[in-house]
Amino acid sequence: MKIVAGLGNPGQEYSVTRHNVGFMAVDLLADRWGIAITSWREREKALAAEYRGSEPVLLVKPQTYMNLSGIAVGALARWYKIPVTDIIVIYDDLDLPVGKLRLRSKGGSGGHRGIESLLEHLGQDAFARIRVGIGRPPQGWETADYVLSRFTAEETPLIKDAITRAADAVECLLKEGFNKAMNKFNSPA
Repeated sequence: MKIVAGLGNPGQEYSVTRHNVGFMAVDLLADRWGIAITSWREREKALAAEYRGSEPVLLVKPQTYMNLSGIAVGALARWYKIPVTDIIVIYDDLDLPVGKLRLRSKGGSGGHRGIESLLEHLGQDAFARIRVGIGRPPQGWETADYVLSRFTAEETPLIKDAITRAADAVECLLKEGFNKAMNKFNSPA
């Protein structure tokens, strides 16, 4: 079994904010795979749903708020006995332009507090990451306000396409492995 965790913040007020692109991608996968809303269960401080495809996948949306995402993902990984190398995390990235994707097989947090929490609670960095670009805040904006803001009308088509490509990247990664997914989906910066 693999875990596909989308990072975000729980609650309707955050549902379409920049910080929630991970949740949006996981929701798209659930829709593609025919996972009904009623299939989601509260487990280990996360909403989780199992998909029984050629390889079982646990879709995860931590309900701990972004900065504590590792609590939920770490607990689920231990409960299901899933190695860190079988975890895929989808999340927002300020350092990429809106709509760009970047896949990495491991590494540091890059200052992303959700990833810092995962590193702390998983104890290693060997989980796959699908970073979805949300761009930098405009001058005068605080980062916290920016990541909790909605996409502009001009950005919306770019981010919808990026979320679709992030879901495609997960499916490619599951079927063909990380290197093929990285070669196919990494966007030039």
